[in-house]
Amino acid sequence: MGKKDMLKFQRGARLFEKVERGLLRRHKGQVVAIEPDSGRYFIGNDVLEAAQTAKAALPNKIFDFFRIGYPAVHKFRPARIRA
Repeated sequence: MGKKDMLKFQRGARLFEKVERGLLRRHKGQVVAIEPDSGRYFIGNDVLEAAQTAKAALPNKIFDFFRIGYPAVHKFRPARIRA
């Protein structure tokens, strides 16, 4: 991720911090897609739904995704090896 991308993501993260509290009660666990330049955001039950809604409204933009009420959208765990 380049410096320009990182700055844009940081802007998206700050916007998410501002709106998360207002969304928490009604949308906890859902995913929000934020367009950092405009500040517009779109909510979905998962990343795909949020992305589809966001892209329909702003087709040429890039979005940051956050899970409302949680520190991350996804969690990656090491695979368990079965014997």
